[in-house]
Amino acid sequence: MTTPPESSTATEGLRTEHQIILRVAAVLETLTECFHRGDGFELEGLSQCVEFLRYFADACHHTKEEELLFPLLESKGILREGGPIGVMLYEHQIARRYTLEMRSALSAVLRKEDGAAEKFIEPARQYVELIRRHIHKEDTVLFDMGDGVMDEQDRACYLRGACEADCKLFGGRKREDLVAMAEQIDARWGDRKSSPPS
Repeated sequence: MTTPPESSTATEGLRTEHQIILRVAAVLETLTECFHRGDGFELEGLSQCVEFLRYFADACHHTKEEELLFPLLESKGILREGGPIGVMLYEHQIARRYTLEMRSALSAVLRKEDGAAEKFIEPARQYVELIRRHIHKEDTVLFDMGDGVMDEQDRACYLRGACEADCKLFGGRKREDLVAMAEQIDARWGDRKSSPPS
């Protein structure tokens, strides 16, 4: 993993990751709506979406925010309690809860429990709605604030830490493997449309 070019902002990499997350969230939404409309439960596709969100969106992306970026921004005067950092941290916790509920529903589907697939719909919808709002707030509010208060030393410190974090394994996968997974999910299921109800 290489350090971003000197012309980039500290949050540029996180913003790029947001777009990858949004693409998979869109697939999650599409497959969930297809099932709701009677097209069948796409177990493989939904399972891959949830696995990606668990390891890339949370273990990789949110962890960099929580352990590296947010503490740095707090040290520069951006508030946690009663401020934007606190809101983002709270929403990370809610996203984790929805992910756990989706995983639980998928496990129940594999066990062929009655009504298990239906239990997947609500947390999936809630996750998609939350993550879109969350990313918009980070990109247009917190990250702009952060880039404005960080000096070159702060930026270099964050980028070093992010580079080290990106070299870890997430669920046994490298970061680049998870990015490739997102591309595969989008290529296979991204254009799927629900057939009209009969």
